[in-house]
Amino acid sequence: MQGQEILPAIAAHLLACARTTGGKAPSERDLAEHFSVSRGQVREALAILEALQVIERRAKSGIYVNVDRTGIEAMAFFARTGLPLENRQIYEAVEVRKIHEIKAAELAAVRADEQNFDRLRDILDRSEKRISDGEGLDGLDQEFHLEIVKATQNTMFLNICTAFYEIGEKRLQIYFRSPERNRKSHAEHKQIYDALVNRDAALASALMVSHLRGAMSYWTELLEPADPSE
Repeated sequence: MQGQEILPAIAAHLLACARTTGGKAPSERDLAEHFSVSRGQVREALAILEALQVIERRAKSGIYVNVDRTGIEAMAFFARTGLPLENRQIYEAVEVRKIHEIKAAELAAVRADEQNFDRLRDILDRSEKRISDGEGLDGLDQEFHLEIVKATQNTMFLNICTAFYEIGEKRLQIYFRSPERNRKSHAEHKQIYDALVNRDAALASALMVSHLRGAMSYWTELLEPADPSE
């Protein structure tokens, strides 16, 4: 097994084991034997998973999997490696993303520079062509929104929002299968861009609220958390 394959493979195996062992993970030696790799490779992978709070080591007890794994870094890692996330986690990530992006639009209207505006115009031009070719906007939608976050000139803000997009990236492909949804999203992007260029922070924020409301309605219907009383 190649080095880059070990981490997601071990993570998937630990999650599968945790479901039948009450969260208890196999030992380093068992993992090394199972994957036919060295204990050093296993130890390195476990150190990364521990840093992501996917697992924890308990003195005199062993390794345990944090099945809930709600940390944003862990969720982004699982999304990148193709491991499943719970609907509740995705729903909550989309909700938090909405809160961040509304504020980002407000800040970007004040802080954006000409390079940000150039990149936004380029994204809109490519979106126009993508729509005319009958293709979805999933990748370009992400570019547009993250460029607005970049325009806040706040690196921490960008890192957080990028992680949220990694969590929902595959589902955006489903969202943008609809030609009508592509056209509507693009039209709203152009309105937001105009508000940013005019340095109208209040309007940019209001337009972002309206724009994300449609997406939230879609995700709410698709991923609505189950009623805990049921």
